[in-house]
Parts: sequence; structure tokens; C-alpha cells
Amino acid sequence: MALPSPQLLMWSASDGYEGYYRLWTPAGPPRANLVCVHGIQSHSGWYEYSSAKFCEAGYVVWYPDRRGSGRNWQQRGDCPSYGRLLADVAEFIRAVRAGIFTARLPGQGPGAGLPVVVLAGSWGAKLALACCRAFPGYADALILWSPGFFPQVKLSWRSRIRVFLARLLEPTRQFPIPLNDPELFTANPERIRFIREDELSLRQATARFLVESRRLDWYLRGTPQYITCPVLLLLAGKDRIIDNDKTRRFFQRWASAHKTIIEYPQAHHTLEFEDDPDFFIRDILAWLEGIEPLLPRRESSFPPSLPAL
Repeated sequence: MALPSPQLLMWSASDGYEGYYRLWTPAGPPRANLVCVHGIQSHSGWYEYSSAKFCEAGYVVWYPDRRGSGRNWQQRGDCPSYGRLLADVAEFIRAVRAGIFTARLPGQGPGAGLPVVVLAGSWGAKLALACCRAFPGYADALILWSPGFFPQVKLSWRSRIRVFLARLLEPTRQFPIPLNDPELFTANPERIRFIREDELSLRQATARFLVESRRLDWYLRGTPQYITCPVLLLLAGKDRIIDNDKTRRFFQRWASAHKTIIEYPQAHHTLEFEDDPDFFIRDILAWLEGIEPLLPRRESSFPPSLPAL
């Protein structure tokens, strides 16, 4: 049986930026919304298999490409500030809750009024977590895989100085993202070739984006007390991009009373690109089944305005 196929659609942020997103809608009554946030280099097209499987299980899956990445060529590799990126996530979720993507009147879109679970990985997990502080209550649950809170792969000191100077003098100057070796993401030869040949992958970012990413790291230090919803953390034992030990210690500080961690000793950074990725999809679906009684049916309560960051 063929897996569900996505629609490729567009949405507009409050500052007028228009971006693409993929939408998978289940055939039957939806159980909840699954809003996904991708990493610094990837885009929604990397995760079509897992998204289709989640849709098949009854979830409305929303996967926006971050501004300046994926199919979004405007302001490529750039962002005004990390606060704007957080607002993008929050505004997208507010529209999902209200159902205004596919209908003129609130409440008529797929998943309107249903819980919102945020699924974020790698660098995107930084945005998902920071939104808990900037917009309390924006998500009803979090699923984070290989989160990029403590990266092992970093710019050299010389490159950092060059980026900082460019941020002051030429903020849109492009620099290589230090993740351009596909073997950092996976050991699967087919997926390594996919990453290497993917024209939509983001391989450079502006000095402004890279500095804002660092500012976001500092903002994340104050997030543990704001993480009160159920959280699932997935770690890959052979991850060469993030520091799992620091991530575990950070995770233990979070305020949530419903925290679950699952580790895959033989897996690499991008779980989607394992030879058989169904293992982590099954674990996510089982966890969602277990927390379903904890998920509220309510309208959005977080503010629509840009956070003062």
C-alpha cells in the first residue's frame, strides 16, 4: 500500500515573508497535529518517509521549510534575528491551531482545535526548545531527536573571528556551514549520496545567521524551567555532531514531570537516514499513544507578537 503523499503549500509570516511547507493529511479523523522543525542544513524533503508514516497513523503532519532554507530561496541562509525565527515557529503553530491555512474561517482547517506536538531535530531542536521560553504553552508536547544544544562540530576560532567581523561590517556575507561532510549525518551510502547531491540543502549561512545561532545558544540556558509539557528525547549513540553526555545532563534539568529518553547505541545523527528507520517511528508512535490522555483540546493561548529578545 502506497504511503500518503504531501501537498506543497505556502504560508506568510507576520513580517510578510512567504515560505513553503509540506502537509500530510490523514484519510480518517485526525488524532493531533505534528508540527516539525528541521535542522540547519536540511529541509522538509529529508523527512518524507517518517512524515508519511505518522500521517498513516492518524496525525496531521506539517513540515515548514525554515526561512532562507529548503525551497525558500529568498534571503538564502539568512535571518533578521533568532527572535524572528522563534516567531515563525510560533505563528505557524498558531495558524495550525486556528485552521486558517486551508479555510477562510478559523476552525475549518485540518487539525484545528487539536493538540500540537512539536517534532524537532538537530539545530531545529534549539528553536523548538527556545519557543518554550519565548511563547509558554505554544506546544502541548515535544519530541526532540539528536538536538543540537551542544555541538561537537564547530567553526574554528579563526572562522569565528571572521564571522564576528563580517557581522559588524557585512552581515549578509556567506560562510560555509561546518557540516558539509554528509558522513556526519549517516553511514548509509545511499543517503550520503542523497545529501551530497541535494540541491536544496543549505551549505552556507550569513554572518548574521551564524551570530544569531550563537545568541540562541545563550538564550537556551534559561529554558529548563519553561519546559513543562511532556517531552521525548531521542539520542543516537554514534552521533558525531552533538555531545550526548551534555545533552543528557541538560535534559535532567527540565521542569517537565513527563520526560522520556530513548537511546539508540548503533544509530547515527539523522535517524531518518538509518537503513531501516521504522524503529524510531514506532517508538514515537508508542510514546504519543501513551501521552494522548495528557494532551488538551484547546485553542492557542500564547501571544502572537514577536518576543522582545
